[in-house]
Amino acid sequence: MLTLRPPLPQDEQPLRRLHAQLAAEDFELLLAEGDWAQILAQVAREASGTDLPPGRVRAEFLVAEVDGTPVGRVSIRYALTPFLLEVGGHVGYAVGPDHRRRGHATEILRQSVQRLADAGVDRVLVTCDDDNAASATVIERCGGVLEDVRERPGDGPAKRRYWISPRAARERAASR
Repeated sequence: MLTLRPPLPQDEQPLRRLHAQLAAEDFELLLAEGDWAQILAQVAREASGTDLPPGRVRAEFLVAEVDGTPVGRVSIRYALTPFLLEVGGHVGYAVGPDHRRRGHATEILRQSVQRLADAGVDRVLVTCDDDNAASATVIERCGGVLEDVRERPGDGPAKRRYWISPRAARERAASR
């Protein structure tokens, strides 16, 4: 069973290992820099919404764990800035290469949408690169409805933008 939880002191080595694996795919697992204590402090500040730098919103950085092993992470953002509305969305997730094709990404997104719904977010924006068919499939399995694909000339790949209704996603999951 997959659980989402805040990172712990003992997570440093496995998360840095996942970070290195995903960096080879141009994805940052760890969204903070510094020694592990600094990273954990930043994660705690962002989760509480205190002392945020300009342009940042309250966000949880959670480890996705299966049977005691970190398999990925998720960032759950509780508001949208103009950048997040265009590119990042409410949820950013990743699963390490050794743990893919086991349904972990779908479960990470499902639980993230539920956390946002519990916090009062009634429409969840999730984005992925236009050429990331695996992520598009995960989003669609979780009830994502494609709004559009936005080009980003000179600023990276085009982004597919999906909206998920938490209520509709719950009803869809219950009917399976």
